[in-house]
Amino acid sequence: MRKTAFLIALPVLSLASPALADDDTQYWQTVSVGVALSPQFKISDEFVARSSDAKGFYEFENATMLNYKPSKQVTLAAGYVHNPTYSHGDFTIMEHRFREQVTVDNFAQFGSIKLSGRLRAEQRWRDGLAGTGWRLRPYLKASMPLVGKTTLNLSHESFVNLNTTVFQKTNGYDRMRNAISVSAPLNKKVGIDFGYLNQLTIVRNGPDHMDHVFTVGLSANF
Repeated sequence: MRKTAFLIALPVLSLASPALADDDTQYWQTVSVGVALSPQFKISDEFVARSSDAKGFYEFENATMLNYKPSKQVTLAAGYVHNPTYSHGDFTIMEHRFREQVTVDNFAQFGSIKLSGRLRAEQRWRDGLAGTGWRLRPYLKASMPLVGKTTLNLSHESFVNLNTTVFQKTNGYDRMRNAISVSAPLNKKVGIDFGYLNQLTIVRNGPDHMDHVFTVGLSANF
């Protein structure tokens, strides 16, 4: 099992220090709450606060989603993201997003390792700036048990811009996130996860930008 976990983690860890990258260390805290409306419908709200050594407190993201489960493995969701941005705590600009996604849980299993995936689409606009930015965010996660209900998670997410605007300046592959985390239940309704996320942003005709992110999250479902 340890050898399998190492082989899965290797691609994530190998991205931690490419030769040409402008680095920043960041700290992301997430709180998410889900409330069941019926066996198939759930409303969820996620709050993410982000700060970094270079930019101080720079982002607060609030995503409210309506989730529908047509089957045990598949979840369809749509909602709105309220995303003010800051520089060292001073407000800079407001971004709004519509978000739609489909998630497929445990679509494949290799021994004790379970694979899940998600495809997310977003339409972005910013106050005072023209245009709507369209992008796709495919996501893949592998999970394996450690002790009891505690799991080790490895994930990859890509950001693909589908057009350009005043603020979404590049078309095509824009960013990737690779993460390793540990998740554990605190009780029947509340869980915690913590880990490391490596974010690589592609810079055309220049050195790429890399963020080393320490993450912690709390989730509650009722």
